[in-house]
Amino acid sequence: MSQHTRQGTTPQTIPPGGAPAPERTGAPDGRRLGLTLGMLVLPMYVALGAPSVALPAIGRALAVPFGATAWILAAWSLTSALAMPVAGRLLVRWSPFQVLVAGVVALAAGSALAGAGPALSVVIVGRLIGGAGAGATVIAVFAAATALPGRQRIRALGIIAAASATASGCGTLLGGAVTAWLGWRAVLAIPALALPLLLAALPSRRALTRSGSGSGSGERNGSTGRLDIVGAAVLSVLAGSLITLLQAHSVGLPAPVTLAVAAAGALAAVGLWWRVRSTPDGFVPRRVIASRGFLAAGLIGGTVFASYYGVLFRAPSLIEQATGGGPLEAGVLLVPAAACSVLAGRLVGTLTDRFTGWQVSAGLAALTVVGVLVVALFTGPIPIVLGMALTVCGFAGAQAVLVSLAPDLVAADDRDTAQSLLNFMNALGGGIGPAAVAGLSGIVPVPVALAALAALPLAGLVLSLTRRPTAGRRPAPDAMRGSPG
Repeated sequence: MSQHTRQGTTPQTIPPGGAPAPERTGAPDGRRLGLTLGMLVLPMYVALGAPSVALPAIGRALAVPFGATAWILAAWSLTSALAMPVAGRLLVRWSPFQVLVAGVVALAAGSALAGAGPALSVVIVGRLIGGAGAGATVIAVFAAATALPGRQRIRALGIIAAASATASGCGTLLGGAVTAWLGWRAVLAIPALALPLLLAALPSRRALTRSGSGSGSGERNGSTGRLDIVGAAVLSVLAGSLITLLQAHSVGLPAPVTLAVAAAGALAAVGLWWRVRSTPDGFVPRRVIASRGFLAAGLIGGTVFASYYGVLFRAPSLIEQATGGGPLEAGVLLVPAAACSVLAGRLVGTLTDRFTGWQVSAGLAALTVVGVLVVALFTGPIPIVLGMALTVCGFAGAQAVLVSLAPDLVAADDRDTAQSLLNFMNALGGGIGPAAVAGLSGIVPVPVALAALAALPLAGLVLSLTRRPTAGRRPAPDAMRGSPG
């Protein structure tokens, strides 16, 4: 192993088939660091839940179809996803705290622009910038949390997952209240509150610097953290094309433009395949995605995230239709669903002591399937809240379990890259969900569109049961260098 690798700070992880490994003495307390990091992710996840309640008001105010407002959620998820691998590369040279500061600044600036936007296009640009900042912030947070040993790691991740799901779910209440009292522009500007919250993280700055991979922590095969611009570009075009095509019908995209987007996406897919094969240390390293179980973990997380955000996109408007109320009433009714995330986050640690992470992820995917179908097949506010609660549990639990599994699937030097790519796939799923529901709703009735969405976590369930690594299998520290095995 290279002398530059983090032998002294490599976390002891939870093996896929066993109990937590022994913890290092003197490591940061998982609960305390988890609370600090959980607080920092609150604004960015509120930025997903809160606007979902305000979308009907935004559509009316800007005179655009409701389906077009799905871009407000999808744009955030898209750039958040794309920023994650970039932030993972930056962690080779920067500490998590430095990446955190850069992310929060972009998050706040983009949110301020979105809140002031006079047209939907300007609002979307602001959301794109804010989403990029959110993605970088998430990677910095997880880089610090996953560097903790054994039980402390899963404890911190459980707290962060509970905070993120609670914020995105309770964001509907906050969004409803702010929309009713201050207007939808204030809702879009809420994430700018991340700037003062950053000050509260200063006492933990030492832990955020020590736990991560920055500060010249090491080189990887001479890459020294250089960013593969071509690889980043083709991945960006592919992800953007996919989300645009899903919403082409709902936003009335002309046929020639749709064909051009499809062609760009196809070329980007070919370019990404070529880049992965020709550039071992590129933006998407081949040895990482070739690791047994890695793509399965990313796809499982992506399907669960897609279902959660797809339901989150539609649930407030369905509740408004069922009750005849406004955004505030919808937000209040969705609070119990958001509260389930706290329970899910606390149970993750207990479940991973008794079952493998893959078994837990299979259960969470199954729970998500049921939740989506409940919202799709039953009318009335109570079934919608119940279905939303089930998808919230799947989202919160899967986030903690799958991110915790990532270090066990790759070599030690690739952990930051693997976690950033895994989070990219999760966040991309979060953009695909609303886009798919919005696009299908313009073709088929909303219940049918939601029922079709359930096929995604069902596929995740199958992957959890069939594509996981064998128990106890994990790469050696120097495994998978150069060409994949």
